[in-house]
Amino acid sequence: MSAVAAAPPSPEALAQLAAGQWRDPHRLLGFHRRSELGWILSFQPGADAVTVMLPTAHVKAAAQPAEPGFFMAQLTAAQADEVEGILGSGELAYRLRVSLPDATEVDRLDPYCLPPTLGPTDLHLLGEGNDHRLYRHLGAHPRRHQGVDGTAFAVWAPNAAGVRVVGDFSGWDSPALPMRNLDESGIWELFVPGVGPGALYKFWIRHNDSSWAYKSDPVAQSMELPPRTASRVTLSSFNWTDQAWMEAREGVDPLSQPVSMYEVHAGSWRHRGESSGQPLSYGELGEQLGHYASEMGFTHVELMPLGEHPFGGSWGYQVSGYYAPTARYGSPDDLRQMIDTLHRQGVGVILDWVPGHFPRDDFALSRFDGTALYEHLDPRMGLHPDWGTAIFNYGRREVRNFLVANALYWLEEFHVDGLRVDAVASMLYLDYSRKEGEWLPNRYGGRENLEAIDFIRELNTLVYQAHPGALMIAEESTSWPGVSHPTYTGGLGFGMKWNMGWMHDTLDYFGHDPVHRRFHHNTLTFSMVYAWSENFLLPLSHDEVVHGKGSLLARMPGDDWRKFANLRALYGYQWAHPGKQLLFMGSEWGQRAEWDADQSLDWFLLEHPLHRGMQLLVRDLNRVYRHEPALYERDFDPSGFRWIDASNADANVIAFVRYSAARDRHLVCVCNLSPVPRFGYRLGLPEAGAYREVLNSDSQFYGGSNLGSLGLIQSDGRPWHGLPSSAAITLPPLATVWLVPEAQAG
Repeated sequence: MSAVAAAPPSPEALAQLAAGQWRDPHRLLGFHRRSELGWILSFQPGADAVTVMLPTAHVKAAAQPAEPGFFMAQLTAAQADEVEGILGSGELAYRLRVSLPDATEVDRLDPYCLPPTLGPTDLHLLGEGNDHRLYRHLGAHPRRHQGVDGTAFAVWAPNAAGVRVVGDFSGWDSPALPMRNLDESGIWELFVPGVGPGALYKFWIRHNDSSWAYKSDPVAQSMELPPRTASRVTLSSFNWTDQAWMEAREGVDPLSQPVSMYEVHAGSWRHRGESSGQPLSYGELGEQLGHYASEMGFTHVELMPLGEHPFGGSWGYQVSGYYAPTARYGSPDDLRQMIDTLHRQGVGVILDWVPGHFPRDDFALSRFDGTALYEHLDPRMGLHPDWGTAIFNYGRREVRNFLVANALYWLEEFHVDGLRVDAVASMLYLDYSRKEGEWLPNRYGGRENLEAIDFIRELNTLVYQAHPGALMIAEESTSWPGVSHPTYTGGLGFGMKWNMGWMHDTLDYFGHDPVHRRFHHNTLTFSMVYAWSENFLLPLSHDEVVHGKGSLLARMPGDDWRKFANLRALYGYQWAHPGKQLLFMGSEWGQRAEWDADQSLDWFLLEHPLHRGMQLLVRDLNRVYRHEPALYERDFDPSGFRWIDASNADANVIAFVRYSAARDRHLVCVCNLSPVPRFGYRLGLPEAGAYREVLNSDSQFYGGSNLGSLGLIQSDGRPWHGLPSSAAITLPPLATVWLVPEAQAG
């Protein structure tokens, strides 16, 4: 039906519309009638002439001399009745034939005779910040509307004076497609007939100071390959084949399951050839990474951020396209294919997610509608001093909704199995990296960011309500209490938290020459003082192999033999320690060089026995870990752990036992972190009988000296270390040994 118009628009109204200062272009453009008078007004800048093509007649539109670019066709009463009747039946009643200066003619459908694609319920939920699937309504969505194929565009820009959608379908600098503001929601909307998947677009936003800015769509589900910044209309046609995986995921508690993560940077894991400089595509990654992670026994890959980011050197942590998978490796459906392939290989997918800050590029979220819309206006709240980025305004309901919906988007539209939330500490503290006087206290005078805390709790609550089998993991580097505790007990609601303290202490201990380690023994054992305060994941991540720190292998003391032995012993200790684990790519074979995001990993190193042996060790660690419930069922319960010997600092030895949930299985871990073999070392054991070595990091298969207890030991019933039995065993140098009862080993 026609819009309400008392009379044809005045020249003043047309001038305001042309200047981008009119919030309801549908009130002026398109078909209108008053009593017997009917007209169709079209905005076609640069056209020579416009003809309205009715089903029964062609009506020449007159140019409006007072305002160039506007053309009006006067309709008879019969013609107006005809148009009104067809529109009332839900069909488009006319076309516009536009004559251009080069003598060509183009037929166009008129977007200004169509009703909105968003209804009152959509606007209500968006307005109150409760549209947790807002990506289905905002952005660009190809669809059939009123019998016409096209794309529905919608964007939140409440403080804009005017918004236009521009793209390769209209001429990038054309003002011809002004959008309408829907009520008081701050949403601008326009359905553009004829625009389909693949079209490039941006929003051209007029600020209240009369300046203009081209902006990428905050909810774009695809973008151009950087450094280009246009958004791309996209429509998924992917058919998932991982239904069994997804159903099984929701039925298990991941905290009581084996979780061994392989952290990957998609662009540098492997290139096409040794010197091509070309990273693998999403499809190639799915096949090759899926096969490799499965063969290595990892339960999950954790992918560094894949949201579109303009600066590759940020490794994805400065996101501009929160809903757009980076085009560096392919299309959104290519990423779906990759994740589907990983699931079919039995490998879960965790995605790094960055709600803590965003870059201040002019084309993206920063000052989106001319105001601090997504960020805080005050730089003491809105600018991050470490990264030079903007900080989200977590107190604004629309911003919280944007982020919560984004988390659900990756979980639902891409089937990721969890999110590792980056830089949580920077969100929690108002004085993070700030000096006195550079931050604003909260309403109680404290330094806690109350709005961010509320957002995090809302995020985790909604994610776990929708997907109880998902994993929400916090990278949180402080002693904030209850990060992985339920929100109903006052916690933040994450499933797990990175144990940064364990990582720092462990690498500090292993970085010392063994002759000095006895003075740092408590550094190694301290993690068990607080091990049950959170659900911890033990990370040896990308952060530990960059910025001059060197690779993990390079950080070990001694000659090559000792470096490899130390690192093998460290991994054996990590996999047996309570908590889940994460290892950065390349560390599984002892990458020698520090990680370079622009280069492929040094796969050629696997031709050398020591590197190949390290890789085999990690494979076997995962194999035994996944087979032995004692190593994962009670990761977060003190009843699943007991020290055997925590105080033998002079010998650089520690030993402990892990128990399964039913306590019907156990595994003993012994670490000799000295280069001196220990022969006849008496070790307390939980029960009498034979024990078998199920893993020895000093095995010749891993590049070690092949010392040990020849695979099988017999306890002699002599109490030791407060346990009912014991055995005299051989502890190989710089090695970790795992023992299980012989009956359990089979």
